[in-house]
Amino acid sequence: MKTLSSPNKTFIRHIIKHYLKYDKENPFIFISAMLAFLGIAAGVMVLMLAMGIMHGTQKEFSKKLFVMNYPLTLLPIEEDAIHDTLISQLSSTFPHLKFSPYYTTQVITKNDGAVQGSLLYGVDFEKEAQINEIFRQAKGTTHSKFSVVMGEGLSFEMNAPIGEKVTLYFSEQHAVGFGTMPLQKRFLVNGVFKSGLKAYDKAIMYTPLEAFEKLLKRSKGFYDGLHIYTENPLDEIDAIKKILPDNVVIEGWWQQNGNFFAAMELEKKALFLVLMLIILVASLNIISSLLMTVMSRRSEIALMRTLGATQKEIESIFFKLGLIIGSAGILSGSILGLLGIWILKTFDIISMPEDVYGTSRLPVDLTLGDFGWIIAGTSLIIILSSLYPAKKASQTDPLTVLRNE
Repeated sequence: MKTLSSPNKTFIRHIIKHYLKYDKENPFIFISAMLAFLGIAAGVMVLMLAMGIMHGTQKEFSKKLFVMNYPLTLLPIEEDAIHDTLISQLSSTFPHLKFSPYYTTQVITKNDGAVQGSLLYGVDFEKEAQINEIFRQAKGTTHSKFSVVMGEGLSFEMNAPIGEKVTLYFSEQHAVGFGTMPLQKRFLVNGVFKSGLKAYDKAIMYTPLEAFEKLLKRSKGFYDGLHIYTENPLDEIDAIKKILPDNVVIEGWWQQNGNFFAAMELEKKALFLVLMLIILVASLNIISSLLMTVMSRRSEIALMRTLGATQKEIESIFFKLGLIIGSAGILSGSILGLLGIWILKTFDIISMPEDVYGTSRLPVDLTLGDFGWIIAGTSLIIILSSLYPAKKASQTDPLTVLRNE
């Protein structure tokens, strides 16, 4: 049985429907409400698109850097700290992980009059292919001891397609007559990879481990580092760190590019706050629309109060009126935002230089977390915007109003 203090929901719904209709005598109230609705819808849509583009771009860069920088990397503090014994121990302890030991050195690449500084990696081609998809696609089916796989940018600058030979100059010296000169060797270009990141494609080359062992006299079984592939590097890094000797450190790909991703995350948060101002401005229209409704309906509110409507019912009417306008804006904005994301994903409307961004199509990927923050932030603004007008409406004094009528 309903108590006397409980609000009359039928009465509240009826009055809300009445106030939502277009009023010929006060058209600006309806226009103000429509502006609030459109502003909130536009704000939600723009926020969804902006957050989707920011996260999509971040995800695209992460995918590229994840491949070229590797999930985890072991680096020696002392010489010969990374060796086959350590790799065997890690393989037995973590059988689900994949390992690729490597040598590395800086070289000068020369061919056809072009000269370019490069970073040369000595790797086991089969092991490297298991953890680096880009390398696997480019390495070819056969290779000699002195063959290289280089990036597309470097291959273009050196005018060295597959089958061409390039000269590599090392920092090591070797005796020539009564003097010395830098060690140099001709290498056959066996493959060309394209990572999508120009800085990597112009600087990195791969050659077999045997080339380092032969030319640079590297000790077999002792390496300059170890690349580790895992699907969950954030979860695995601490477990691996516990069994490593003190003269070996481990780094994750996110640590090697920490400043870059921290800057992107800060930019994403700043963009979210700035775009929330659109919704904040739209919420001012909700306040003005409700306050105009209260002022123009003062006599009706006073009459409802004299006929038995409680302050709580009057407050509920105007509070829900604001929520309806705001909720309609959120729903419409969400639909428009999802439609916009689908259009950007389906049609190549906006194209970008692939050598700069790593992709030619605008990446869009809105996460549920970002969508949740958008809805939560917008809902909070709408609730706060509806409180004050509702409170003012409930404080209307029927005696004062009717006396002045």
